[in-house]
Amino acid sequence: MNLSTLARLGAVFLSLSAAGAAFAETYEVKMLNRGALGPMVYEPEFVKLKPGDKLKFLASSSGHDAVSIEGMLPVGAMPFKGKINEEIEVTFTEAGIYGIKCLPHYAMGMVMLVQVGNAPLSALAIPAAAPERAQKRFQEIAARAAR
Repeated sequence: MNLSTLARLGAVFLSLSAAGAAFAETYEVKMLNRGALGPMVYEPEFVKLKPGDKLKFLASSSGHDAVSIEGMLPVGAMPFKGKINEEIEVTFTEAGIYGIKCLPHYAMGMVMLVQVGNAPLSALAIPAAAPERAQKRFQEIAARAAR
């Protein structure tokens, strides 16, 4: 192969890579003091994504953040931790079930689930160390999402 052919192949590869990123979508999640399902919630509380899609967590009410939960990330997924009262945008690249919490309100059950790809909700593993209200909320979210 000559240099010209390699350059053209490189350009094709780059354009295909950019095209894949162009198909990714960004979804918004509100962090709220009160929502349709009660106090201290993310809306929506459950999101199904394709690998490469993004969630943008909106500081819709003060005092909230979005933090990945240790033990509730797929293998290879990068943990994340937003700051209180700041928006954060997270790209979900690994298929699986993700648990997300608001650190200040975790004990009050402010959590959400993200399903990336075709990972079954039956794969949900709630850490035993999770606060009781968070465990209950995860179970409720999974039951509603399975309908």
